[in-house]
Amino acid sequence: MERAVARILAETERPVEVYDAILEAIGRPLGWDLGAVWEVDPDDGRLRCIRTWHAANAWEEFEALSASLVLAPGDGLPGRVLASGAPAWIVDAPEDGNFPRASAARRRGLHAGFGFPLHSPRGVVGVVEFFSARLREPDQELLAAMSALGSHVGQFVARRRVEQEVRASESRLRAMLDAALDAVVTMDHRGRVIGWNPAAEATFGYGASEAIGRDMAELIVPPSLRAAHRQGLARFLGTQQGVMLDRRLELTGMRRNGSEFPVELTVTRIALPGPPTFTGYLRDITERVSALDELRASRARLVEVADAERRRIQRNLHDGAQQRLTSVLLYLGRLRSSAAESQPLLDIAIDELAAGLEEIRELAGGLHPSTLAERGLACALEALLMRTPLPIELDVVADRRVPEAVEAAAYYVIAEAIANAHKHARATHVAVGVTAGDRCLCVTITDDGVGGADLSGGGLRGLADRVDALGGRLSVDSPVTCGTRMRAEIPYSPSSTARSLDLAVNRQATRGSPH
Repeated sequence: MERAVARILAETERPVEVYDAILEAIGRPLGWDLGAVWEVDPDDGRLRCIRTWHAANAWEEFEALSASLVLAPGDGLPGRVLASGAPAWIVDAPEDGNFPRASAARRRGLHAGFGFPLHSPRGVVGVVEFFSARLREPDQELLAAMSALGSHVGQFVARRRVEQEVRASESRLRAMLDAALDAVVTMDHRGRVIGWNPAAEATFGYGASEAIGRDMAELIVPPSLRAAHRQGLARFLGTQQGVMLDRRLELTGMRRNGSEFPVELTVTRIALPGPPTFTGYLRDITERVSALDELRASRARLVEVADAERRRIQRNLHDGAQQRLTSVLLYLGRLRSSAAESQPLLDIAIDELAAGLEEIRELAGGLHPSTLAERGLACALEALLMRTPLPIELDVVADRRVPEAVEAAAYYVIAEAIANAHKHARATHVAVGVTAGDRCLCVTITDDGVGGADLSGGGLRGLADRVDALGGRLSVDSPVTCGTRMRAEIPYSPSSTARSLDLAVNRQATRGSPH
């Protein structure tokens, strides 16, 4: 019987057939009339009858009742075996006080019964029971043999459950990959594609059958990035340290037709034994990048419109109100010169008008310095330094004229930084550096004041927004009592820098207080 059970477990794969064959192999040689297999439900821990067997006579009522019952640990013969983890014997089932099927057993003439557990590494996973139409005394040798057989069958049940769980997990994973909106691409340690979901097919234009087995670098990585991709893979295989793993990056992908497009990429290593395997999650962000570019362009246009309006107001003040007030001041001066005697009120009016005219001139210059538009950033900064009561070191490195919007942003950043250093930081020295690179204008302002500047403040926040609108970045490092360092990087289009600027390279100027 033991050899028969071992052969059944080795040669039979379907659980139903295994249970049928085992019940037959045990029940018939030992002379038992009815048998059943109960399994423990992993979710609620209760027993349910999975399969029944009978030798000759049919026991329909008893078998149907068994199939309908759900037994908790300790209930009935199967429940007692489950609770104790050991075989159990009933001499006369109808007279047993803990046997829910006693009435059916009495009507059908069933008496003796025994059950044994199906042990596995996960614990008891089921119970097998047999019944006889005769009264039979407990047989300890039989129970011991059944306990050993139960361990073999229990391991089979546990293995089958693990296989079912793996298949279910694989099915869920496949369903998730098929339903994913992002392209999911899996690559082995050789750089070959071993996984390719439907979203990857739609994104890159290759079917799964075409992509699997191909070199991923040749498939979806643009030629300009392939060397870096292969170097990164080789570095990881050699050091087990990846620079790109588990990070969200924005890179460039390549479709089947050779067109390149922006993608958001996250690469993670699959935790499996053996050579490393990687999964990449890729998302086509063409629309997002286009929307972001359009947003930046619209913000840049707003900055340009605002600067144009500032220039218009500055010109109106300079050419209109300022000229008129200057004429009035001249007339008043001539009137005072021709007066026969001193006129105190006239003197006061002339002084007030002169002060107001100076305020308008300063207001016009603050709106948009005419020197900035006419002669460029370096000259505008030199004029600004002449009006600043602080020693300022200016270093401008530029050999070309940059776009007006970039010049204006740089000017206002420097002007605001100098004003803050004078009014709030109580600085005694300020250094300003301007460098016109190939792609951006870099501005650095450093002072020796009290520090504590914050980008969330109103003035600096407005400057940061202006720089950001042009695609740049403004940073502030201002530890308390250690001074402030402000840096702005403002990009510009190379095509817009064609105009030359007659500036001395490495122009350096040190200005003291004009007062």
